[in-house]
Amino acid sequence: MSPQEHCYTSFQASINTYTLPERFTFPFYYEPHPLCLLAAKELQQHLNTQTQWQHNFGLGDDQDNIIGKMFGVLVVQNEQNEIGYLSAFSGKLAGSNHLKKFVPPVFDLLQKESFFLSEQAEINQLTTQLNILEKNPNIEKYHTILNAEIKASTQHISAKRIQIIEARKNRKRQRQAAEKDLESHQFLQLKEQLSKESIDAKKQLKELTSYWNKRIEYAQDQLNLLIDPLSDLKQHRKKRSAALQKKIFQQYQFFNIKGDQKSLHHIFIETSQKIPPAGAGECAAPKLLHYAFQWKMKPLAMAEFWWGASPKSEIRQHKNFYAACHGKCKPILKHMLEGMSVDDNPLLINPAQEKIIRIIYEDDVLLVIHKPEDLLSVPGKSIKDSVYQRIKQEYPQATGPLIVHRLDMSTSGLMLIALNKDTHKHLQKQFIKRTIKKRYTALLDGLIKEDKGFIDLPLRVDLEDRPRQLVCYEHGKPAKTQWQVIERKNMKTKVYFYPITGRTHQLRVHAAHVKGLGIPIVGDDLYGTKANRLHLHADFLEFQHPISGQSVYFESPTDF
Repeated sequence: MSPQEHCYTSFQASINTYTLPERFTFPFYYEPHPLCLLAAKELQQHLNTQTQWQHNFGLGDDQDNIIGKMFGVLVVQNEQNEIGYLSAFSGKLAGSNHLKKFVPPVFDLLQKESFFLSEQAEINQLTTQLNILEKNPNIEKYHTILNAEIKASTQHISAKRIQIIEARKNRKRQRQAAEKDLESHQFLQLKEQLSKESIDAKKQLKELTSYWNKRIEYAQDQLNLLIDPLSDLKQHRKKRSAALQKKIFQQYQFFNIKGDQKSLHHIFIETSQKIPPAGAGECAAPKLLHYAFQWKMKPLAMAEFWWGASPKSEIRQHKNFYAACHGKCKPILKHMLEGMSVDDNPLLINPAQEKIIRIIYEDDVLLVIHKPEDLLSVPGKSIKDSVYQRIKQEYPQATGPLIVHRLDMSTSGLMLIALNKDTHKHLQKQFIKRTIKKRYTALLDGLIKEDKGFIDLPLRVDLEDRPRQLVCYEHGKPAKTQWQVIERKNMKTKVYFYPITGRTHQLRVHAAHVKGLGIPIVGDDLYGTKANRLHLHADFLEFQHPISGQSVYFESPTDF
């Protein structure tokens, strides 16, 4: 059986009624093609029924060592013009790189004949040597001696300096008194004597400093005899590790449809990252395309889905489809898709072009507006149309930043606009002090048991997949939300959200994360499932008017 036959899968169901895609999937934002949905369904059936290997996806009772996985399917046309699909998983599965039905890795580090294992073993030996040297008790002993010498030096030299300062003050008093009481020749003799005392004091300080410097230098030399070999060994290990990493990067050679090859090293050297991140090249998407090109198959469409329990930090829903990540995959796929006809990037199309901003309230210093969903609050990299641009055009006399706070592009509802700098400053202070009251209405894609609660999950951006956010207790910023159920209907739950902080995607993550409500907002294309829109709406806003000082509030009911 050839590798091609080993990984290529014919559809079990008839595909005679399916239309082939005209262009390949844009991998960073897509709706799965019907053939991809069928391939994913068949692969998921295989995952449910196969018995050749075991992997804890967290879908059963065993809650130890859970590792969910991203799987991918690539619909292809082989050299016999047959339509089938390839399957892949990201990273390793069941502790292996090679499993029947799945394409192999682009480069297998774990092969017995691979240079990686032998060179990694040598680096591990260096690490063992380092651990032995670092445990030498004399290192701590000489560290203690050196610190004691430095401390004693500081104390003795400081005491000497104080003594010199007091002596200098005393000599000054003697000169001042002698100038009045002594004859001139006696005064000159005294000045000469005092000058000699000053020179002697400086000499003593210099000698004392030299004495302690020599003692410290000796203690440092004794310590260096032990730690210099450590530093040399660490540097040697670092160079060996860097050389091995570069060698690995060179082994990951990715094809494109033109037959051109590029290594991970050359792909990422052209990016701002320069160095490939950990796991680059091991994701399902590049593995699938590389295999297809290698075996002269034509890629038609691709989709990736998550299988298993969600990780602790990011949000992944079982069976949901997800776009390829930006940090690891985007530079690789940019090369691999060269020469292919690919769907347009939908993120470059302005979905709010025909949507309007409604003015809820207006006076000389501020506006309260209703922002429609899909309209940016401020100009983006590709789409400039935004609340800021439109207000700037409609109110050319307005000064200052205009935008007091933001709503996510997909979120609709109330926004405050300041028409001058003083108003902007006044309103910003209220947001900073959290005296402004905000409320959002959201429709959750499921039922929750509790009627109200509080969510405290710190957030930070996913550096490898912007703009997605991660729950991170180490580097995340505080993010707190109160919530209350409004109604439960048609297997969905409508809730009020009262955000205490205002982090990016806070309500979306707090809704979807397993430690939050565990149910995504309807239409959330990042943390849930895409629908006609994100069902999240800023419906209430209360603040102190910057001119009158009175508390004012505004409401904008939802239509979902």
